[in-house]
Amino acid sequence: MLLLGDLPLELLYGFALFFGLIWGSFLNVVIHRVPRGMSVVRPSSRCPACNTPIRAWDNVPVLGYVLLRGRARCCGVKVSPRYPLVEAIGGLMSVAIMHVLIVPMHPATSLARAGAIYVADLALALGLVAAAFIDLEHMILPDSITLGGAVLGVATASFREMTFVDALIGAAVGFAIVWLPFIVIYPRIRGRAGMGLGDAKLLMLAGAWFGWRGAIIVLCAGALQGTLGAIVTLLVRGKIEDPEAVQREREEIRAELEKMSPEERAEVEKELAEDPLAQEAGEGFGQARIAFGPFLVLATLEFLLFGREALGAYLSWIDTAS
Repeated sequence: MLLLGDLPLELLYGFALFFGLIWGSFLNVVIHRVPRGMSVVRPSSRCPACNTPIRAWDNVPVLGYVLLRGRARCCGVKVSPRYPLVEAIGGLMSVAIMHVLIVPMHPATSLARAGAIYVADLALALGLVAAAFIDLEHMILPDSITLGGAVLGVATASFREMTFVDALIGAAVGFAIVWLPFIVIYPRIRGRAGMGLGDAKLLMLAGAWFGWRGAIIVLCAGALQGTLGAIVTLLVRGKIEDPEAVQREREEIRAELEKMSPEERAEVEKELAEDPLAQEAGEGFGQARIAFGPFLVLATLEFLLFGREALGAYLSWIDTAS
Protein backbone atom coordinates (compact mmCIF):
# COMPACT_ATOMS: atom_id res chain seq x y z
CA MET A 1 0.00 0.00 0.00
CA LEU A 2 1.39 3.37 -1.04
CA LEU A 3 1.73 5.94 1.71
CA LEU A 4 1.73 9.71 1.47
CA GLY A 5 5.32 9.79 2.69
CA ASP A 6 6.43 7.58 -0.20
CA LEU A 7 6.04 10.42 -2.70
CA PRO A 8 8.47 13.35 -2.98
CA LEU A 9 7.10 16.80 -2.28
CA GLU A 10 8.11 18.01 -5.73
CA LEU A 11 5.83 15.40 -7.30
CA LEU A 12 2.91 16.29 -5.03
CA TYR A 13 3.18 20.02 -5.70
CA GLY A 14 3.78 19.54 -9.43
CA PHE A 15 0.73 17.32 -9.74
CA ALA A 16 -1.38 19.76 -7.71
CA LEU A 17 -0.45 22.68 -9.96
CA PHE A 18 -1.08 20.77 -13.20
CA PHE A 19 -4.34 19.24 -11.96
CA GLY A 20 -5.63 22.57 -10.65
CA LEU A 21 -4.85 24.42 -13.88
CA ILE A 22 -6.65 21.81 -15.97
CA TRP A 23 -9.78 21.96 -13.84
CA GLY A 24 -9.48 25.72 -13.66
CA SER A 25 -9.81 25.75 -17.44
CA PHE A 26 -12.98 23.66 -17.13
CA LEU A 27 -14.35 26.18 -14.62
CA ASN A 28 -14.51 28.75 -17.42
CA VAL A 29 -16.89 26.44 -19.26
CA VAL A 30 -19.00 26.09 -16.12
CA ILE A 31 -19.07 29.84 -15.47
CA HIS A 32 -20.12 30.62 -19.05
CA ARG A 33 -22.63 27.82 -19.65
CA VAL A 34 -24.39 27.01 -16.38
CA PRO A 35 -26.21 30.39 -16.03
CA ARG A 36 -27.36 30.02 -19.64
CA GLY A 37 -28.74 26.52 -19.10
CA MET A 38 -26.18 24.93 -21.42
CA SER A 39 -24.44 21.57 -21.09
CA VAL A 40 -20.92 21.73 -19.67
CA VAL A 41 -19.99 18.55 -21.57
CA ARG A 42 -21.11 19.22 -25.14
CA PRO A 43 -20.17 20.83 -27.39
CA SER A 44 -16.41 21.13 -26.85
CA SER A 45 -14.86 24.51 -25.99
CA ARG A 46 -15.70 27.13 -28.61
CA CYS A 47 -14.96 30.77 -29.23
CA PRO A 48 -17.76 32.78 -27.57
CA ALA A 49 -17.61 35.31 -30.42
CA CYS A 50 -17.69 33.19 -33.60
CA ASN A 51 -18.45 29.72 -32.15
CA THR A 52 -15.38 28.15 -33.78
CA PRO A 53 -14.03 25.11 -31.87
CA ILE A 54 -10.89 26.00 -29.90
CA ARG A 55 -7.84 23.90 -30.74
CA ALA A 56 -6.36 21.88 -27.92
CA TRP A 57 -2.98 23.66 -28.05
CA ASP A 58 -4.73 27.05 -27.85
CA ASN A 59 -6.65 25.87 -24.79
CA VAL A 60 -3.59 25.27 -22.60
CA PRO A 61 -4.34 27.00 -19.27
CA VAL A 62 -2.84 30.49 -18.89
CA LEU A 63 -0.06 29.80 -21.42
CA GLY A 64 -2.50 29.71 -24.35
CA TYR A 65 -3.81 33.16 -23.41
CA VAL A 66 -0.29 34.57 -23.11
CA LEU A 67 0.94 33.13 -26.42
CA LEU A 68 -2.11 34.43 -28.27
CA ARG A 69 -1.73 37.81 -26.55
CA GLY A 70 -5.26 37.74 -25.24
CA ARG A 71 -6.98 37.29 -28.59
CA ALA A 72 -8.79 34.38 -30.21
CA ARG A 73 -6.85 32.74 -33.05
CA CYS A 74 -10.02 32.15 -35.10
CA CYS A 75 -11.46 35.65 -35.31
CA GLY A 76 -9.05 37.90 -33.41
CA VAL A 77 -11.62 39.02 -30.87
CA LYS A 78 -10.23 40.08 -27.50
CA VAL A 79 -10.54 37.35 -24.87
CA SER A 80 -11.60 38.38 -21.37
CA PRO A 81 -8.74 38.25 -18.84
CA ARG A 82 -11.18 36.39 -16.63
CA TYR A 83 -10.26 33.17 -18.44
CA PRO A 84 -6.57 33.00 -17.43
CA LEU A 85 -7.48 34.45 -14.01
CA VAL A 86 -9.88 31.58 -13.28
CA GLU A 87 -7.34 29.05 -14.55
CA ALA A 88 -4.65 30.54 -12.32
CA ILE A 89 -6.99 30.53 -9.33
CA GLY A 90 -7.68 26.83 -9.96
CA GLY A 91 -3.95 26.09 -9.92
CA LEU A 92 -3.30 28.19 -6.83
CA MET A 93 -6.20 26.69 -4.89
CA SER A 94 -5.00 23.19 -5.74
CA VAL A 95 -1.46 23.95 -4.55
CA ALA A 96 -2.81 25.67 -1.42
CA ILE A 97 -4.93 22.63 -0.51
CA MET A 98 -1.97 20.36 -1.07
CA HIS A 99 0.34 22.55 1.03
CA VAL A 100 -2.03 23.37 3.91
CA LEU A 101 -4.18 20.25 4.20
CA ILE A 102 -2.42 17.28 2.60
CA VAL A 103 1.35 17.63 3.02
CA PRO A 104 1.10 18.16 6.83
CA MET A 105 -0.65 14.78 7.22
CA HIS A 106 1.27 11.99 8.88
CA PRO A 107 3.59 10.33 6.34
CA ALA A 108 2.00 6.98 7.20
CA THR A 109 -1.39 8.17 5.88
CA SER A 110 -2.45 5.96 2.99
CA LEU A 111 -2.18 7.63 -0.38
CA ALA A 112 -5.76 6.58 -1.13
CA ARG A 113 -7.14 8.46 1.87
CA ALA A 114 -4.97 11.52 1.30
CA GLY A 115 -5.98 11.55 -2.37
CA ALA A 116 -9.67 11.25 -1.53
CA ILE A 117 -9.46 14.19 0.90
CA TYR A 118 -7.55 16.25 -1.67
CA VAL A 119 -10.09 15.56 -4.42
CA ALA A 120 -13.05 16.37 -2.15
CA ASP A 121 -11.52 19.63 -0.90
CA LEU A 122 -10.50 20.67 -4.41
CA ALA A 123 -14.00 19.91 -5.71
CA LEU A 124 -15.40 22.19 -3.01
CA ALA A 125 -12.92 24.97 -3.75
CA LEU A 126 -13.42 24.87 -7.51
CA GLY A 127 -17.19 24.75 -7.18
CA LEU A 128 -17.09 27.77 -4.90
CA VAL A 129 -14.86 29.69 -7.31
CA ALA A 130 -17.33 29.00 -10.14
CA ALA A 131 -20.24 30.08 -7.93
CA ALA A 132 -18.48 33.35 -7.05
CA PHE A 133 -17.87 34.33 -10.67
CA ILE A 134 -21.40 33.35 -11.71
CA ASP A 135 -22.86 35.42 -8.87
CA LEU A 136 -20.67 38.39 -9.76
CA GLU A 137 -21.95 38.33 -13.35
CA HIS A 138 -25.56 37.16 -12.99
CA MET A 139 -26.36 37.56 -9.26
CA ILE A 140 -27.44 33.92 -9.01
CA LEU A 141 -25.98 30.92 -7.19
CA PRO A 142 -26.72 27.68 -9.07
CA ASP A 143 -28.34 24.89 -7.06
CA SER A 144 -26.07 22.40 -8.80
CA ILE A 145 -23.15 23.97 -6.93
CA THR A 146 -24.72 24.94 -3.58
CA LEU A 147 -26.92 21.89 -3.05
CA GLY A 148 -24.43 19.56 -4.74
CA GLY A 149 -21.67 20.91 -2.51
CA ALA A 150 -23.82 20.40 0.58
CA VAL A 151 -24.45 16.77 -0.37
CA LEU A 152 -20.73 16.26 -0.94
CA GLY A 153 -20.03 17.82 2.45
CA VAL A 154 -22.34 15.39 4.22
CA ALA A 155 -20.95 12.43 2.25
CA THR A 156 -17.35 13.29 3.16
CA ALA A 157 -17.97 14.28 6.79
CA SER A 158 -15.63 11.56 8.07
CA PHE A 159 -12.73 13.22 6.22
CA ARG A 160 -13.03 16.11 8.66
CA GLU A 161 -13.58 14.06 11.83
CA MET A 162 -17.31 14.82 11.74
CA THR A 163 -20.28 12.48 11.85
CA PHE A 164 -23.10 12.54 9.33
CA VAL A 165 -25.33 13.93 12.07
CA ASP A 166 -22.86 16.77 12.72
CA ALA A 167 -22.87 17.60 9.00
CA LEU A 168 -26.66 17.50 8.75
CA ILE A 169 -27.09 19.70 11.82
CA GLY A 170 -24.50 22.12 10.44
CA ALA A 171 -26.33 22.25 7.10
CA ALA A 172 -29.66 22.91 8.81
CA VAL A 173 -28.22 25.66 11.00
CA GLY A 174 -26.38 27.22 8.06
CA PHE A 175 -29.59 27.42 6.04
CA ALA A 176 -31.70 28.65 8.96
CA ILE A 177 -29.40 31.50 10.03
CA VAL A 178 -29.96 33.14 6.64
CA TRP A 179 -33.45 31.95 5.73
CA LEU A 180 -35.24 32.88 8.93
CA PRO A 181 -33.92 36.40 9.68
CA PHE A 182 -33.14 37.65 6.17
CA ILE A 183 -35.75 35.93 3.96
CA VAL A 184 -38.70 35.47 6.34
CA ILE A 185 -38.49 38.25 8.94
CA TYR A 186 -36.57 41.04 7.15
CA PRO A 187 -39.06 41.39 4.24
CA ARG A 188 -41.89 41.98 6.71
CA ILE A 189 -39.95 44.92 8.11
CA ARG A 190 -38.33 46.42 5.00
CA GLY A 191 -40.57 45.06 2.25
CA ARG A 192 -37.76 43.16 0.50
CA ALA A 193 -35.47 40.24 1.30
CA GLY A 194 -32.17 41.07 2.98
CA MET A 195 -30.40 38.12 1.33
CA GLY A 196 -31.26 35.64 -1.40
CA LEU A 197 -32.23 32.01 -1.09
CA GLY A 198 -29.00 31.13 -2.89
CA ASP A 199 -27.05 32.67 0.00
CA ALA A 200 -28.96 30.46 2.43
CA LYS A 201 -28.08 27.39 0.38
CA LEU A 202 -24.44 28.49 0.29
CA LEU A 203 -24.41 28.73 4.10
CA MET A 204 -26.04 25.29 4.17
CA LEU A 205 -23.03 24.05 2.19
CA ALA A 206 -20.65 25.68 4.69
CA GLY A 207 -22.49 24.05 7.57
CA ALA A 208 -22.40 20.63 5.93
CA TRP A 209 -18.62 20.93 5.56
CA PHE A 210 -17.65 22.65 8.78
CA GLY A 211 -20.52 22.20 11.23
CA TRP A 212 -22.78 24.80 12.75
CA ARG A 213 -19.89 26.76 14.26
CA GLY A 214 -18.22 26.95 10.88
CA ALA A 215 -21.43 28.19 9.25
CA ILE A 216 -21.74 31.02 11.76
CA ILE A 217 -18.08 32.01 11.33
CA VAL A 218 -18.45 31.97 7.53
CA LEU A 219 -21.54 34.20 7.73
CA CYS A 220 -19.84 36.71 10.04
CA ALA A 221 -16.61 36.78 8.04
CA GLY A 222 -18.54 37.07 4.77
CA ALA A 223 -20.64 39.94 6.15
CA LEU A 224 -17.54 41.81 7.31
CA GLN A 225 -15.74 41.36 4.00
CA GLY A 226 -18.91 42.17 2.06
CA THR A 227 -19.33 45.45 3.95
CA LEU A 228 -15.72 46.39 3.24
CA GLY A 229 -16.21 45.46 -0.42
CA ALA A 230 -19.30 47.67 -0.68
CA ILE A 231 -17.47 50.60 0.91
CA VAL A 232 -14.52 50.21 -1.46
CA THR A 233 -16.88 50.02 -4.46
CA LEU A 234 -18.60 53.23 -3.38
CA LEU A 235 -15.29 55.02 -2.88
CA VAL A 236 -13.96 53.92 -6.29
CA ARG A 237 -17.11 54.11 -8.44
CA GLY A 238 -19.32 56.41 -6.41
CA LYS A 239 -22.27 53.99 -6.64
CA ILE A 240 -23.19 50.33 -6.68
CA GLU A 241 -24.84 49.09 -9.87
CA ASP A 242 -26.24 45.75 -10.94
CA PRO A 243 -23.85 43.73 -13.15
CA GLU A 244 -24.01 44.42 -16.89
CA ALA A 245 -25.40 40.96 -17.58
CA VAL A 246 -28.31 41.57 -15.19
CA GLN A 247 -29.05 44.95 -16.77
CA ARG A 248 -28.91 43.42 -20.24
CA GLU A 249 -31.24 40.57 -19.26
CA ARG A 250 -33.67 43.13 -17.82
CA GLU A 251 -33.64 45.07 -21.10
CA GLU A 252 -34.27 41.87 -23.06
CA ILE A 253 -37.25 41.09 -20.85
CA ARG A 254 -38.68 44.55 -21.45
CA ALA A 255 -38.28 44.12 -25.20
CA GLU A 256 -40.13 40.80 -25.04
CA LEU A 257 -42.91 42.37 -22.98
CA GLU A 258 -43.48 44.99 -25.68
CA LYS A 259 -44.23 42.20 -28.17
CA MET A 260 -46.86 40.55 -25.97
CA SER A 261 -50.58 41.10 -25.84
CA PRO A 262 -51.92 43.05 -22.85
CA GLU A 263 -53.19 39.84 -21.24
CA GLU A 264 -49.87 38.02 -21.68
CA ARG A 265 -47.94 41.05 -20.48
CA ALA A 266 -50.02 41.33 -17.32
CA GLU A 267 -49.44 37.66 -16.50
CA VAL A 268 -45.68 37.88 -17.05
CA GLU A 269 -45.39 41.14 -15.10
CA LYS A 270 -47.17 39.45 -12.21
CA GLU A 271 -44.50 36.73 -12.19
CA LEU A 272 -41.68 39.24 -12.58
CA ALA A 273 -42.94 41.22 -9.57
CA GLU A 274 -41.70 38.36 -7.39
CA ASP A 275 -38.19 38.54 -8.90
CA PRO A 276 -36.17 41.39 -7.35
CA LEU A 277 -33.65 41.34 -10.20
CA ALA A 278 -36.40 42.14 -12.69
CA GLN A 279 -36.74 45.56 -11.05
CA GLU A 280 -34.26 48.41 -10.94
CA ALA A 281 -32.51 48.86 -7.62
CA GLY A 282 -33.63 51.86 -5.58
CA GLU A 283 -31.53 54.96 -5.00
CA GLY A 284 -29.16 55.19 -2.05
CA PHE A 285 -26.80 52.86 -0.25
CA GLY A 286 -29.61 51.14 1.65
CA GLN A 287 -31.34 50.17 -1.60
CA ALA A 288 -28.24 49.06 -3.51
CA ARG A 289 -27.83 45.38 -4.42
CA ILE A 290 -24.48 43.67 -4.19
CA ALA A 291 -23.67 40.04 -4.88
CA PHE A 292 -23.02 38.60 -1.43
CA GLY A 293 -22.13 35.12 -2.68
CA PRO A 294 -18.50 35.93 -3.56
CA PHE A 295 -17.85 37.14 -0.01
CA LEU A 296 -19.41 34.01 1.47
CA VAL A 297 -17.28 31.99 -0.94
CA LEU A 298 -14.15 33.83 0.17
CA ALA A 299 -14.99 33.22 3.83
CA THR A 300 -15.69 29.53 3.14
CA LEU A 301 -12.36 29.09 1.35
CA GLU A 302 -10.60 30.86 4.22
CA PHE A 303 -12.23 28.46 6.66
CA LEU A 304 -11.33 25.47 4.48
CA LEU A 305 -7.65 26.38 4.58
CA PHE A 306 -7.25 27.93 8.02
CA GLY A 307 -10.51 27.98 9.94
CA ARG A 308 -10.62 24.49 11.41
CA GLU A 309 -7.17 24.83 12.96
CA ALA A 310 -7.97 28.32 14.27
CA LEU A 311 -11.33 27.20 15.68
CA GLY A 312 -9.74 24.15 17.30
CA ALA A 313 -7.08 26.32 18.92
CA TYR A 314 -9.73 28.74 20.18
CA LEU A 315 -11.91 25.98 21.65
CA SER A 316 -8.86 24.44 23.34
CA TRP A 317 -8.03 27.83 24.84
CA ILE A 318 -11.62 28.17 26.12
CA ASP A 319 -11.44 24.72 27.72
CA THR A 320 -8.10 25.55 29.34
CA ALA A 321 -9.31 28.93 30.58
CA SER A 322 -12.43 27.45 32.11
